[in-house]
Amino acid sequence: MSQNRVKLLFLASFAGMMAVYFSVLGEYKSVSLILDEYLFIMIALGLFIVSFFYKRKLRGIEVVDFNAGSNLTLRNTILLFLAFQVMDFIYEEGFLGMISQWFIYWIMGVIMVIVLDIINSYKNLKLQKLRGKF
Repeated sequence: MSQNRVKLLFLASFAGMMAVYFSVLGEYKSVSLILDEYLFIMIALGLFIVSFFYKRKLRGIEVVDFNAGSNLTLRNTILLFLAFQVMDFIYEEGFLGMISQWFIYWIMGVIMVIVLDIINSYKNLKLQKLRGKF
């Protein structure tokens, strides 16, 4: 899946998640749920800064996508998500406990995408150093 499609998927899932949160849980509970995960949000912001550093360093250079051979498909990701939803429904006391976990899953997905991007950028930087461009 291309990088732009992944960004659109994350944006659409965030919009859908927020719509469900605010309609089912209400404004106060929704904001409280999101703010309770401030550590994960700070980690994602820190990783975004590192990713931005690598993107600036590699600007104007042909970047090789080392993650292109990844065999993690959207179908497998959805099946894994559904398995976690069933477990959350059972262990988090029903529907409200299950949807309260959605933001954690979303932010973990964002962190995963950023980490994969950082690893790819790091490999590209090492490749450019081997070629003598840095």
